[in-house]
Amino acid sequence: MVCAVYEKISADIAQDYYRDNFHNDGQRFVAWYLRNVHLRDPIQARDDITDGADDKQIDAVFIDDDKATIFVIQGKFIGTSSVDAEPLREVLSAWIQLRDLVRLQEVCNNKLKQKLSEVAEAIEDEYEVCFELITTGALTDGAQKDLATFQKQLAELSAKDEFPATLLLVNEDEIRRRYDIALERENPSLSHSLDLSACQTLPVKIAGTQVVIAVVPLSECIKFPGIKDGTLFQKNVRQSLGLSNEVNKGIKNTIYGDRHRDFFFFHNGVTAICNKMEMKDSKLHLHGVSVVNGCQSLNTILSCSERVKTLTDTSLLFRFYEIPQRDRADKISINTNSQSAVKPRDLRSNDKHVLSLKRAYEQKFPNGYFISKRGEVPTGVREKSLVVDLSELGKQLISWHSQRPNVAYSETKIFDKYFEQLFKREYRVENVDALNKWMSQVSRAWSKTNPLGLNETLLVMRSYAPYHHLYAVSMCFAIANNQADRVPDPEACFVKADTAGMVEDIVKIAGSSLNMALEAAANEAQPGNRVFSPQNWIKAKTCLAGINFAIRNYFGMLPLMPQGGKEMKAKLDSALSLKTDDFGYRWAAD
Repeated sequence: MVCAVYEKISADIAQDYYRDNFHNDGQRFVAWYLRNVHLRDPIQARDDITDGADDKQIDAVFIDDDKATIFVIQGKFIGTSSVDAEPLREVLSAWIQLRDLVRLQEVCNNKLKQKLSEVAEAIEDEYEVCFELITTGALTDGAQKDLATFQKQLAELSAKDEFPATLLLVNEDEIRRRYDIALERENPSLSHSLDLSACQTLPVKIAGTQVVIAVVPLSECIKFPGIKDGTLFQKNVRQSLGLSNEVNKGIKNTIYGDRHRDFFFFHNGVTAICNKMEMKDSKLHLHGVSVVNGCQSLNTILSCSERVKTLTDTSLLFRFYEIPQRDRADKISINTNSQSAVKPRDLRSNDKHVLSLKRAYEQKFPNGYFISKRGEVPTGVREKSLVVDLSELGKQLISWHSQRPNVAYSETKIFDKYFEQLFKREYRVENVDALNKWMSQVSRAWSKTNPLGLNETLLVMRSYAPYHHLYAVSMCFAIANNQADRVPDPEACFVKADTAGMVEDIVKIAGSSLNMALEAAANEAQPGNRVFSPQNWIKAKTCLAGINFAIRNYFGMLPLMPQGGKEMKAKLDSALSLKTDDFGYRWAAD
């Protein structure tokens, strides 16, 4: 951003989208932050805002399933004025109220009631809570002290119960930094300059590789870009394990304890690799930097940022390696992660069944590519439609073969709890290709133009609801063939539909059925003081019965349609007709 953050945001929120959808500049500021930093789309950002009467000091809430984090946002959009401790007290009040969700849901506004239903589900799944106080103003000295106190209180209370939470101040400088990183989110390349005057360093050359061993104060550690949003750890085999992790609790206890000076000796250190590094002008310039071991530590240190800023005699060991080679960097990432046990899902990319499937797929489709590692980029000239991603494939398998799209939102469950059922079996690469093609067709229906006219509530759930759409496609074939308790072969389905020129029509029917199922569920009476939550509905198995009913209802009503109903029914019967041998048993996933 060339101009000051406040002026930049003021100009942006004057746009029609913000004026038409939000009542005041405070809401528009929070919506701007959601869209430009958290990269929420226009519909999601509007849905996330809870600000208004009875908002209980919560301006916005959204759940990031990929990061397993509940973000609770409080915004203060001001120009030159200072910000006192009042917003911090509001955040603390929100945290206290969130600890009693039943009570909070009784007294808050309807928008927040719906969000709290989703929050409750996420807390049961052990998601972390991250409070973000975003402001364009500067904290007063008193507010800075209060921020440090509140961070300490959260750390102490989080260690005592199962409600781990962090409080982060996102001020003008941090907004600018996050905005710049978000611009490069699709292909992030981080650079950072480490102040050598604050560190002790030893540059050496080992095995032809430039290495810098550094003793870095904790106060310098929190200046690294991309810690909270995870971009600094793209080459790490795992992301943050959350504040409830025992190792991370120990790190916090040391930071706030009277032995913080021994932090250096208690910790194994951080390993960072970069494409290039150079020492000049009293700085170590790191280009393309990525931390491959230390994600847990840096996230935890950042959660104690105000305490850390006061520790002038507490340091951490860093090892910086100049490693431009991707394969060598991957091996370093895996072999240096021993401080916390690496869970199976972190290393699935190297599982022999995954590697075997990758090899078979790329042999069958020479112009294709099977992405097995996070952040991997296809090499050579590849046909985009033949590029398959392991993470996406896992979600497609559990939605189609296990008939559990309601689990597809959780990559953790797919690659940990259900990995054996999904991947440790022989699977035809033709079906991998067919699932990829079906999902590609489904994805077109979830574009910004919304060609199917899907309910906006569904579009809010764009990150996982499309897998229910894929499930509905499979059920169109199963129901049409009276095989609702069995699963059709993906390749047989696509070949038959493609030959009949009915792929788009089937995808449209499946999407409309999902839409009708949601609207029917939303119109059902809710018991007590409960509010219907689309996000909870879509993550529950009960939604599947609604989708199946909607498909049957569509097929039943089709012949009765006055214009072209019978002709469409005849075409569908032909396009959906499969042999009995084209069906198999469901893969258990519950």
